[in-house]
Formats: sequence, structure tokens, C-alpha cells
Amino acid sequence: MKIHCDRVKFLEAFQIVASVVPVRSPKVVLQNVKLEVEKDRVVLSATDMEVGIRYTVSGVEIDAPGSTLLPVSRFSSILREAPDDKLEIEVTSKGVRVHGQRSNFLLPAANPDEFPDVASFSDEAYHEVPAGFLKEIIHRTIFATDNESSRYALSGVLFELNDEDLIAVGTDGRRLAKMQGPSQSIGGHKTGESTIIVPSRALQLIDRALSDQEAQVKFSTHSNDILIQCSNVTIYSRLVEGRFPKWRDVFPKRDENMRIELPVGLFYSAVRQAAIVTSEESRGVDFTFGEGNAVLAGEAAETGQSRIELPIEYNGKPITVMLDPKYMSDFLKVLDADKIFSLEIKDSKSAAVCTTDDGYGYVIMPMARDR
Repeated sequence: MKIHCDRVKFLEAFQIVASVVPVRSPKVVLQNVKLEVEKDRVVLSATDMEVGIRYTVSGVEIDAPGSTLLPVSRFSSILREAPDDKLEIEVTSKGVRVHGQRSNFLLPAANPDEFPDVASFSDEAYHEVPAGFLKEIIHRTIFATDNESSRYALSGVLFELNDEDLIAVGTDGRRLAKMQGPSQSIGGHKTGESTIIVPSRALQLIDRALSDQEAQVKFSTHSNDILIQCSNVTIYSRLVEGRFPKWRDVFPKRDENMRIELPVGLFYSAVRQAAIVTSEESRGVDFTFGEGNAVLAGEAAETGQSRIELPIEYNGKPITVMLDPKYMSDFLKVLDADKIFSLEIKDSKSAAVCTTDDGYGYVIMPMARDR
């Protein structure tokens, strides 16, 4: 096996693939990235047996096909530190030789046949989703998940795939983010009654690996796993087990709520200001709307008080609800600052519901008033 590669481009691909490699594993072979060189392509793959990735590297000159295992830590260091623009990677009887004009390295070569197979995409039934939209779905839902919860099902994002749309939901039990948008079913693919919960770690990998915003992503689900394929990358992941909350019951009926239109950028600034004096013990901020103003007030005995006013186009009867400003900020920072969103509230004891005009909904549970 022998190839010539652009060092920087190869490093970018290797770092994406290497992010799957476990730091510790009883299977030492998993702490490598497999390099497969065929006649017309070069593929890097890695897995921790829960998540796996296959990445086709572009811009590589192939001299001889073959395969080898690359130890992640040392090979990453070589790609980062070597001064050469071009590198030659070759498997010899002594090991894996990596060299350029001004550097030369020899690494031990483990048996690539011992490395487990990483699934390829061959399904004929799947959904097609634009890569840019899938990345936006991930950004708008993943922050609401809870990887530390004893309720294991909350550590991922629920996906519902229908004939012409996709719904993704993330929640930690205190807030819930839902994104809905168009997708196309190919070959009759849909989730139906199945619960498809994709782990947050796999979604972070998908977000990082999808570089072409305009490309179409193939999204295929099975009883225990999913496959994602887009141009040069295929990602496999086991699904999160467990029951997901009945998220539709969380959204209150709209006719019972007051609806307030708010500017994203200005309101986000006001929330950040009000949160300055909050503390771990006194996290809540009072959000009061009415008579043409939004007033955000924070108070903590050990840190002081804040009161931020923002003119708004709402002149109804004042209503106050105490919310965690971090939860509100998490929602606002994934939106464009120049956009408008709607806030719906019923009373101080009911959830606040935030929505946008592009299929995004966010629910925040109110905080108990202890002062």
C-alpha cells in the first residue's frame, strides 16, 4: 500500500474520523483508524462499536492499494507537526512509513483484518434531507438533551420521519426543542410507530462531517440503528433505548395563551444582561410583559439585582413568569439576530412557548418562586 496526500486535507479528514475513537477500550484495535486504499478511492474508518464512520478522502494519489491501521495519537501528531505540504504513506515489512521532504517516521503496523467492519450504506428505502437543513435541526435540538439524566432516553434527539416531512425533538424534562421541516421519503421509508432516538454524540459527528450544505443526505433507520450517507461520508449509530416523553402533550393549546412578538437580537441582549446577577442558588429571572414593555428582573442576595427594560408591541394586561435565563438564551442564540419570534404565555405557573415562522418550537417550564 502506498499513497501521496496533501497533509492539511488528510489531517482534516483524519481528525473527523478519529473523533469516534475511544480513549480507553478493552479492544485495543479500536484505538486505531483503518486506512483502506482501493484502485480509485481512499477510505478512513473508525468505530467504538456504538458509533462508526467511513470517510472517503479526496485529493490522494494512489500508487498501490492495500490497508493498514493508524494509531490515532501518534499519527495525528505527525499530521499536525510535520513541516511538509505533501506526505507519502507506505506500508512496508517494517511498518507504516510516513515521510515528506523534511520528515520521516516509521510506525508499527497492526493487522487491519482484526479491525471490525464499519457499515456501508446500501439501503434502498431511506429519507433524503438537505445537509444544511439537517445541520440546522441538530443545532436547534441537541442543546436541549440531557446526557447525565438517569432517564436514558433523554440523551438523544427523537426523529419522526413521515412521507414529506421530518420532526426532531430534544428535551431534558425542563425544556423541549422541536424542529420540523421538509424531507422526501424514498422507497416508502418512514418511522411509523417506531421510536427513533439518535444519541447526541452521533449527531455531533454528523454535524461535523457534513461540509457541503447543498448536498442531499440519505437517512435510513432500522430497529436498533441508523445509517447516514452524504457524498464522501457514511455514519452508523446505535439508537438510544428507552421511552421518549409524549412531546405533543407538552405544547399547550394556543387559544389559551397571550401571544407576544419579540425581536431576537434585542431580547437576547436583555436576557444576558438580566442574568448577570443570577447565581446557582438564585437562577430565576422574572419576565414581565405588558403596557408596551418587557421588563426582565433578576435578584440574588449575594450578587445583587438587575432590571432591564425593552419596548415591545404588546399593550395587554401585565403578566409575569419566572424562567431560567440560560434556557431562554439557549433558544435565542441558535436564531438569526434580525428575526422575530413569538412568545406565548398563559400565567406564571404555565410553560412559556417560543415559536418561529420556520417550524421551530421551544417550551420552557417556569421556575418555582422561592422568594
